[in-house]
Amino acid sequence: MHIPVLRQEVLEVLAPTANQNFIDGTGGAAGHTLAILEKSAPAGRVLFFDWDIETIARAKEIIAAQDAKLLERVIFINDSYVNIAAIAASKKFKPVSGILLDLGLSSDQLEISGRGFSFQRDEPLDMRYSLNQELTAREILNHWEEREIARILKEYGEEPFARQISGAIIKNRKIKPILNTAELVSLLVQVIPPKFQHARINFATRTWQALRIAVNDELDNLKRFLPQALDILAVGGRLAIISFHSLEDRIVKNYFRNLAKEKKAKLLNKKPIMAGESEINRKTRGRSAKLRAIKKI
Repeated sequence: MHIPVLRQEVLEVLAPTANQNFIDGTGGAAGHTLAILEKSAPAGRVLFFDWDIETIARAKEIIAAQDAKLLERVIFINDSYVNIAAIAASKKFKPVSGILLDLGLSSDQLEISGRGFSFQRDEPLDMRYSLNQELTAREILNHWEEREIARILKEYGEEPFARQISGAIIKNRKIKPILNTAELVSLLVQVIPPKFQHARINFATRTWQALRIAVNDELDNLKRFLPQALDILAVGGRLAIISFHSLEDRIVKNYFRNLAKEKKAKLLNKKPIMAGESEINRKTRGRSAKLRAIKKI
């Protein structure tokens, strides 16, 4: 069974009990959903969101393998969590005792999606969570203006060599379109100084992060999601968010702190909850995970 990042910590802050309703805004491989279903038995339900229809199909298989009857307690939604309020209302899904977002990429997206989410595989530069979206990483790299490419690399990737990379992209695409991950990695090798190519974080990470955020409009979607989540939570309900980079975490931290100042919510942890050493050893990506949670007043 897939063991999601910070599984036990999520259960502690959401505190699910018998027959409560929860929303998993980023269902993925259903690891968190299964944990919540176990704690909310016998009749607790989960509204399960995922933008990727292939991921939903795999999640159904995973849940059924655990116990086919659990599928009766899950409502699967092939959509973005940014539409959480409208969909919860349309499904008459209430009261909502807790909501979870795990903003990290799933293992399936990295390893088997074939959409270029990993720079360690030679795949098409797609990076869409949903194939119904029009914008791809390939479109950005081959058609956006140089200053716009530099902007997203700097803002979304916090890339110190944003201008050099964007300039090289423009130069290279005049000769040949940049279509695959290996081609983009090769370009980065030529642009980023060698002494910066051997840091703890891979030198391609920031560029990949920036492109993925731009393709999927991740930061704006998160900002639009937060007030909706608070609105549909029942009083006493809990909202937990796992982020994996500073831009996401800053948005969540500031929003939660403002709610606490306005006496609309109580912070369940003043500092982010991080993965322990044993979990990091088991799942390297857990190193950057930060969990923040609030309770609606």
